[in-house]
Amino acid sequence: MIRNPILPGFNPDPSICRVGDDYYIATSTFEWFPGVQIHHSRDLVNWRLVRRPLERASQLDMRGNPDSCGIWAPCLSFADGQFWLVYTDVKRLDGSFKDAHNYIVTATSIAGEWSDPVYVNSSGFDPSLFHDDDGRKWFMNMHWNHLPVAHGTVGGNTAFDGILLQEWDAETKSLKGPIHNIYPGTDRGLVEGPHIFKKNGWYYLTTAEGGTGYDHAITMARSRTITGPYETHPDKHLLSAKGHGDAPLQRTGHGQYFETPDGRPATTFLCGRPLSPLRRCTLGRETGLEACVWKEDGWLYPLSGSPVARLEVPELSGAQKVDEPRAIEHVFDTPDLPDDFQWLRTPAPERIFSLTDHPGRLRLFGRESIGSWFEQALVARRQEHHCFRAETVLEFSPDTYQQMAGLTHYYNRNKLFALAATVDAELGRCLTILACAGDPSMKLSYPVGMGASVPDGPLHLALEVRDNDLRFFWKAEGANDWQPIGPMLDAGVISDEGGLGEHCSFTGAFAGMFAFDMTGRGKPADFSRFLYQILD
Repeated sequence: MIRNPILPGFNPDPSICRVGDDYYIATSTFEWFPGVQIHHSRDLVNWRLVRRPLERASQLDMRGNPDSCGIWAPCLSFADGQFWLVYTDVKRLDGSFKDAHNYIVTATSIAGEWSDPVYVNSSGFDPSLFHDDDGRKWFMNMHWNHLPVAHGTVGGNTAFDGILLQEWDAETKSLKGPIHNIYPGTDRGLVEGPHIFKKNGWYYLTTAEGGTGYDHAITMARSRTITGPYETHPDKHLLSAKGHGDAPLQRTGHGQYFETPDGRPATTFLCGRPLSPLRRCTLGRETGLEACVWKEDGWLYPLSGSPVARLEVPELSGAQKVDEPRAIEHVFDTPDLPDDFQWLRTPAPERIFSLTDHPGRLRLFGRESIGSWFEQALVARRQEHHCFRAETVLEFSPDTYQQMAGLTHYYNRNKLFALAATVDAELGRCLTILACAGDPSMKLSYPVGMGASVPDGPLHLALEVRDNDLRFFWKAEGANDWQPIGPMLDAGVISDEGGLGEHCSFTGAFAGMFAFDMTGRGKPADFSRFLYQILD
């Protein structure tokens, strides 16, 4: 049985591609490097990360990209003996403009090397590529409008100005022919995330609407010709949790249709699992699956009869879920970073970390400040559970308060908590807490003042998150008991809804290791262990 979400934690905008008996799902990674996560499954229940294809500077450089920019809404497909991946690299978030550049990369194998990108356009984000049965290819994206008057859309936001469609020439690697605005959306507004599939002579279009918060939805339309006109589904929305506030899966939308090898219809979707009382989704936007059915009117409907996605979906798979380990520990004894981890923005990881400079250690080179958009030494993994504990062991000898290293619960530069080792003129080497609880001015607070003195030698650092509560702990090398440090903190800040609200940030919570050195000398910090443990 499928239990949603199938990809827990920050895994939004799922695009699914089936090749024979193999399923692949590509999800957005925003400013986290390498770009795009691709998971694989053969039973729709058990999924494994197999590739992050955008891994070279020639493919992706996000230094300077603001928070929640970078890789938006990839679309994965298979045609002509190869995989195709289209994606947006968004360079601006705030204001009237959205500098959203769309690209295509290809590979003959998911796990192999992917090509350098081919630039397509910059007229909007959420690109998609449809391979028609006559061999023609069609490129789509939402149309971004910086003007105050709508041209091609309906609904409440003029910036989302319909869905653009244009033919893609695979030989010349360029768009050709007229540009068609094929769908204005519905009164829900904010039409984006287009995907087309063809069935029984109809072109079916699915889009995301309502924004990616609690009004989110998968909207459906169809046409006899790919360029339209498209008529909207009788129910408008295939899936949406709007108006169903008690449903455990909220914010459902942005999905893609697929069929199992024996022809059972289904769709992916993104969702969030809010925690009371403030309905903040601390695990970000996650990926789920729902079974569907074709009815006599030629339209697709949820098999359950309800637009509300279910936690359990028995109709698509009889596979048994392989239990995940309760604890995952890394001791950094290999030359490659474990797949759990990512870093921020830079295609030059050798500038921020090494696994060979000090064998058996992850060495972080202190670069720019925590929260920098350019070169920040932060290596972290997704939070995948509402209750978890993270531990690390730090070796670090700072000689100025401008040098810090430690353990962080991190969302972006104005939503973070960190337990940091540094040095103080009176305390000597000490531990302090850095907190930025959604403050758009990005001013830090220090819940333990300047800090607490700690002895020389390795420091064991830990954090525990239990739903909305976060607490830091530490102990010296050889000590038996963990010591709490600082007050209980608001872990719910580390969410899309924390700070300025659900439509101002789009990534997810991470736990990881960081170092910075404001002197510019690149002071190293060594981490010999990282543990992620599920708590009851």
